[in-house]
Amino acid sequence: MVRTTVLVLNGPNLGRLGRRQPEIYGTTTYADLVERCRTWGDGLGLDIETRQTNHEGELVDWLNAAADDRVPVVLNAAAWTHYSYAVYDACAQLEATLVEVHLSDPEARPEVWRHTSLVTPHAATVVKGKGIDGYREALEFVAARVAG
Repeated sequence: MVRTTVLVLNGPNLGRLGRRQPEIYGTTTYADLVERCRTWGDGLGLDIETRQTNHEGELVDWLNAAADDRVPVVLNAAAWTHYSYAVYDACAQLEATLVEVHLSDPEARPEVWRHTSLVTPHAATVVKGKGIDGYREALEFVAARVAG
């Protein structure tokens, strides 16, 4: 049986999970997130590649490669969600499933600039405000889409 590879891509500051504002983002570390995504993916018959970058161009390169290879993407673009037209354009190229995920609910946050997403127009669904478990839900959505 051929397993589908899914990219789980994370933007700026997500490598500091567990240390950065745990009252908002929780205490699970980034290493724990990587392991949980791998485990959840295994259970769903998916091969998971989890990546994090603080460099916008690197994220755009990963999205471009996903578009070329028609690889499903779970994307937490973090702050780039709200202002990066480069990320918007890269997401527009994706042909496989794109799921937007956020640990918190950006629309419930006090910063008005967080209320707009440039990823949402291209996403099949958005999972927000569910903490780390939102990644599990996103992977379940991808697995259901892959299964047809």
